[in-house]
Amino acid sequence: MHPVLVYTASRIGLFAVAFGVLYLLGLQNWLLLIVVSFVISGIASYVLLSKQRDAVSTRISDKVDRPKPSDD
Repeated sequence: MHPVLVYTASRIGLFAVAFGVLYLLGLQNWLLLIVVSFVISGIASYVLLSKQRDAVSTRISDKVDRPKPSDD
């Protein structure tokens, strides 16, 4: 599977988990719930998803560094 898809799905999953836990804990203000969930999932992804982030970085740099075909 593509590292970008794995990383994106993992980030969405972390956001959903944070959102659900905060909602179950009684945070009812929707705007605050979304903002706090975003911050918590961002911190968690920084810690938990370092391998996936490195894989995405490698894949992107490989695509950028690949020579373009010449149209002669």
